Amino acid sequence: MIIRCATTNPGKLREFGLIFAHYGRGRLQLEPLSGLGTIPAPEETGATFVENAALKACYYSSFTDDLLFADDSGLAVDALDGAPGVFSARFAGPEASDADNNAKVIEALEGEEDRTARFVCSIALAQQGKLLGTFTDDVVGRLVEEARGPYGFGYDPLFFYEPFEGTFGETEPERKLLVSHRGKALARLIRELLSQSAIQ
Repeated sequence: MIIRCATTNPGKLREFGLIFAHYGRGRLQLEPLSGLGTIPAPEETGATFVENAALKACYYSSFTDDLLFADDSGLAVDALDGAPGVFSARFAGPEASDADNNAKVIEALEGEEDRTARFVCSIALAQQGKLLGTFTDDVVGRLVEEARGPYGFGYDPLFFYEPFEGTFGETEPERKLLVSHRGKALARLIRELLSQSAIQ
């Protein structure tokens, strides 16, 4: 069965592929939405990750007959009242790079003792404009003062995960996916798909 995903983020696509390979039992084939780069993106007006994921999934699913999922994910920092939250990808501005966003978080936490943070991921499944379900999970860690490690993307090099004694940037992708917000949320979706309950 083909499952479409609506993202052009290369880091997410790599992780999605690993997660489907790990949990999909060879029964699910992950494919990006055809022509995604030419489809105007919807405005992400949701106040939560779930709202934005659902908005994107319903919108992009109207461009295919296949099941499609979209995700919205980001970093929520306790000392910043949950920021950057839904603005994680553009925390330092609309054209911000990962390095720009990391630098802004480091600056915002300067002198702060509480560096607790969580990654949150919401995934929405839709077909032909109809929302079929949402799947959300998170992972808790703390933020270090400088980026560490060659792996991952986004805020991974700042996110220290105690059980691994290192940042997600220092963690190989195959190991990270078993505990990450995105890995756990997508595993929930895959289990639902394999149970057939999400398929009309």
